[in-house]
Amino acid sequence: MNTPQTTAPLTVPLYRLAHGRTGDKGNRSNISLIAWNAACWPVLAEQVTEQRVAAHFAARRPTRVQRFVLERLQAMNWVLDDVLDGGVNDALNLDSHGKALSYWLLQMPVAVPQSLLAHLAPE
Repeated sequence: MNTPQTTAPLTVPLYRLAHGRTGDKGNRSNISLIAWNAACWPVLAEQVTEQRVAAHFAARRPTRVQRFVLERLQAMNWVLDDVLDGGVNDALNLDSHGKALSYWLLQMPVAVPQSLLAHLAPE
């Protein structure tokens, strides 16, 4: 008797499923996240949650993390409050606009079913 094989999901960085871009307004960072392929959208919608993103950015101590879903575009917009050390005019860090924050989000690990491997961007 043959038993069906179940394959465990593969854990990959988010950049294999999506790309992003960061903007800023004062001390608020705005990060877009757009699926590379519509087949990956359900994984993004399910796993890239406000709780996970807040935990991923815990070192920046955001006071609020909001997710705005744009399902028809297979995208989401993230707004993280108080993560830019005061913003462009107040921050002493080298990335006062927070442009690197989209890259940090794209490092977040996600579990991907093996059936989606063909839709992922290369490492």
